[in-house]
Amino acid sequence: MFSKSSPRSIRTYCLARVFILLAVGLMVAIPAKAENGRVLPAGQLPKDSRLGELKHLNAYFPFDPPATRKQWETRARALRKQVLVANGLWPMPKKTPLNAVVHGKVVRSGFTVEKVYFESYPGYYVSGLLFRPTGKTGPLPAVLCPHGHGGRDMDHGKKIQDYIKNGDEKFEASGRFPKLARCAQLARMGCVTFIYDMIGYVDSHQVTYQVAHRFAKQRPEMDTPDRWGFYGVQAELRLQSIMGLQTYNSIRALDFLEELPDVDVKRMAVTGSSGGGTQTILLCAIDPRPIAAFPQGMVSTSMQGGCTCENCSLLRVGTGNVELTALFAPKPQGMTAANDWTKEMMTKGYPQLQQVYELYGVKEKVLCKSLVQFGHNYNYVTRSIMYQWFNKYMKLGLDEPIVEKDYRLLTKEEYTVWNKEHPQPAGGDDQEVALIKEIEKDSTTQMAALVPRDRESWKTYRTTVGGAFRTIIGRRLPKPTALTAEKTAEINRKGYIEFHEVLRHKRLGEELPVVSFFPTSKSWNGEVVIWIDGQGKASLYDKQDTVTPGVQQLLDAGFSVMGADLLYQGEFLKDGTQLTEARKVANPREFAGYTYGYNHTLFAQRVHDVLNLIAHTQEEEHQVKKTHLVATGGAGPYVAAARAVVGKNVSRAVIDTQGFRFQQLKSFRSEAFLPGAVKYGDLPALLALAAPHPLYLVGEKGKVPEVVARTYAAAGKSDQVQSQAATQTLQGGLQWITNAAR
Repeated sequence: MFSKSSPRSIRTYCLARVFILLAVGLMVAIPAKAENGRVLPAGQLPKDSRLGELKHLNAYFPFDPPATRKQWETRARALRKQVLVANGLWPMPKKTPLNAVVHGKVVRSGFTVEKVYFESYPGYYVSGLLFRPTGKTGPLPAVLCPHGHGGRDMDHGKKIQDYIKNGDEKFEASGRFPKLARCAQLARMGCVTFIYDMIGYVDSHQVTYQVAHRFAKQRPEMDTPDRWGFYGVQAELRLQSIMGLQTYNSIRALDFLEELPDVDVKRMAVTGSSGGGTQTILLCAIDPRPIAAFPQGMVSTSMQGGCTCENCSLLRVGTGNVELTALFAPKPQGMTAANDWTKEMMTKGYPQLQQVYELYGVKEKVLCKSLVQFGHNYNYVTRSIMYQWFNKYMKLGLDEPIVEKDYRLLTKEEYTVWNKEHPQPAGGDDQEVALIKEIEKDSTTQMAALVPRDRESWKTYRTTVGGAFRTIIGRRLPKPTALTAEKTAEINRKGYIEFHEVLRHKRLGEELPVVSFFPTSKSWNGEVVIWIDGQGKASLYDKQDTVTPGVQQLLDAGFSVMGADLLYQGEFLKDGTQLTEARKVANPREFAGYTYGYNHTLFAQRVHDVLNLIAHTQEEEHQVKKTHLVATGGAGPYVAAARAVVGKNVSRAVIDTQGFRFQQLKSFRSEAFLPGAVKYGDLPALLALAAPHPLYLVGEKGKVPEVVARTYAAAGKSDQVQSQAATQTLQGGLQWITNAAR
């Protein structure tokens, strides 16, 4: 569209170029009607990296640490927000009373065991066992133990003889139950230790095991706007996930420990293995209270967690478990590498963790020991390493080596939380829905309280809601220097010049077919309108050699107009086949987290395309005075999201919403799916984030949505937003742009 080489005005350059082409007979032929605006040769798709294989949980997740501590801490802040948003914890739910019950004390040599249950949400119970040392008075250090798959009562059974023979375990009795053996030994070491049930295990069945860990097929009866459970589009639009619930349970478990009178709240640590290792990583990434950690069995550049309970939308987009583990730096944490997906940690992952710790001058505070002679485990040998690690960094003051002891096992009656006096709460679909409603009620209340009332609350709204949407979109406006453009055609039309070019984001391997129209019958006013349509750039053409009346209206007023095929529009479609649903990873289980936990949604990628187009107009040598946006044909949500991100880099925006709301979606395979969109206020919230910049709405039946009106009023710019009357057309919005340029 623009020339970087000419010091003259763009219009002068373009006219001169047209004259030269005419003189030497090199004018590009006008395309046939079916090829209107085609940039690439017929049949050729853009060479865009996003057309390749989608990332999945078994892919490679390398971590390249920043060179400086300042760079890392900037990255770490963004990552923590990503973890919180992905888990539905941004902002953090209002903490309600735990109403904890501790009962049924059992005495063993050196420790006691008590049964526990408390409410993480009103009416939803977390259950577990509390191990306490005997003969010690508080305040005592505390260890939280998320247990991982298999349950806290996981029993090796008859295989214990093989484990002893292989060196995994030492004792025939306690070695059968390695998770409880860990808790018993930590208690004997002087630590109050709490092991709590993962959702669906042992005593936690309000949400069933089948739902939490074996979900495979969507449940239409559990996915309506009035009644929904986990995994459906309604839950995904609100970032309500099993992983998010499990993470919040972990936070509330720390709250439980913190409330115990015999716990030293300044000495709390976390350790878990496998799925419990995943929980250790996430909890220690977002909660400042733990001072030491031992995330076992899940810190890896390879498999990231195969269960539905270890995945959720947004979590690992652009990151992986090693980098998430690094968020605990500079606090001490250890782990081992085994003959599983962690086996390459000594060369891929551990050195990078050491680099991050070295930025703080404490390289010695991260440990990974190679135990690849063992399979996936938290066995006697690994536990021994953890004991020494916690002894040192929790200042337990014990003589080393610390040797785990055998003990008399707990009976089922002794480790079961529920009994006649403490009946087990009901489970099943109704309980799942009731929990979701409780989560939704809290979120809705918080979002309503964030709607701006004045300038100060407007700033908070931008930070909280705007911050969430920026995280969900996952991209800011790139620097113009990140982009290159290759012109493929230049066509002289009546009253304007048509340019074809390929716009590339070099580092990310993104490529867009772009058309631009430059006025020649009237002087260019220095302003560009980027016109985005749901069907791509072909919608800018009326017939073979003319643009639509709307584009012509802008050209006649002296504007340049740019359009493009966004990802999977127009030239991105093989043989012109229209997209019916967004792609997904090759996983038979119908769970959004397996795809969108690792990849941007198609919606977000199209927003990225709009951001690239905006950045292209910002190149200084292009001499563009103002950039405007127009959205039609279903592209309103993409442009609203881009408008919310770019701030002052766009002057005016005309958005035809067509009355769209994310809540209307029926499937997370929809091209308009955006996880979390409903939680943070749906499309009206995206529109509100345009404040204080001029906004003209079409498709809202002549009404400015309440949150939009209130946000603009709080910003002191009520006059900068308007909605076209229901009986009018887009032309009024275009006139609004042209009038402002006069």
